Amino acid sequence: MTFRNGLKSLLRPEDSVLVLIDHQPFQLANLNSHEPQMVVNNAAGLAKAAKAFNVPTILTSVLAARGGLIFPQITEVFPTHDVIDRTLINTWQDPKVVDAVKATGRKQLIIAGLWTEVCVAMPVIQALGEGWDVTVVTDASGAVSVEAHEVAIQRMIAAGANVMTWLAVAAEWQRDWARLDTAATLTEVLKHHAAGSGIAYLWEQQLLNTPVPTTAG
Repeated sequence: MTFRNGLKSLLRPEDSVLVLIDHQPFQLANLNSHEPQMVVNNAAGLAKAAKAFNVPTILTSVLAARGGLIFPQITEVFPTHDVIDRTLINTWQDPKVVDAVKATGRKQLIIAGLWTEVCVAMPVIQALGEGWDVTVVTDASGAVSVEAHEVAIQRMIAAGANVMTWLAVAAEWQRDWARLDTAATLTEVLKHHAAGSGIAYLWEQQLLNTPVPTTAG
């Protein structure tokens, strides 16, 4: 296995392409590895972070007429994007998806989806075998059980995948808070999707803008 270390191994927005797979009602209905709202929140946060950093994002569903449309929390981030609807369970066997990824010219493939053990694991393992640098966003993905999610992650790591959470991805894209062109936009994403950190930031802003009282009471 090739070890993923060194500065060049970190994610770079200019080299990244994001594929969001099957964030649909049918899959969400049998999501048991995470609290469902958490996965919706994290997937939306990841999508907004990708938009903030101009990372090309491909949206794909499977049998949407029966399984439902991708969550609006994701599609509303990319109102002009067409969703690639598939019949193939393995996204990486669908030429439309692969061609869309290749057309970006990016080499760092980032994937999240439902379910981890099926619709994430299959394309990740195939893409790794074809030489892609693949990162799985584990908390924007989910499975039918905790065991299924964990075993799938172990399987993908064994195949050479990098695994991260959505907030770690966003931080790695930002890399330096002096990058002011994206810092403000990312902060907006954190306010809405990073829970305690986002609320703490708002609290900090409140305190900084509140005059120190001169008398008690």
